[in-house]
Amino acid sequence: MANTKSARKAVRQSERRHMRNRATMSSMRTFVKKARTAIETGVETGAEDAVRQAIVALDKAAKKGLIHRNNAARRKSRLMRRLNALKAQ
Repeated sequence: MANTKSARKAVRQSERRHMRNRATMSSMRTFVKKARTAIETGVETGAEDAVRQAIVALDKAAKKGLIHRNNAARRKSRLMRRLNALKAQ
């Protein structure tokens, strides 16, 4: 348990950040999952929109420091590779 006034404030700040980070991470995962599902179903136009939204969500998470920028780049690359494979069919 936090003893000092500043430690109690730090705990409150940490809880607020934790909730904000969880919301951002959750929405990012949701957009990525929707993009993968759209690609697997084979609907090209819907897949493009879903991938675009997932890329925006990944960039936001990387900008806020929730995931590393290389992690975001890798995930975006994999999504685009799947989307391009769908277009090629």
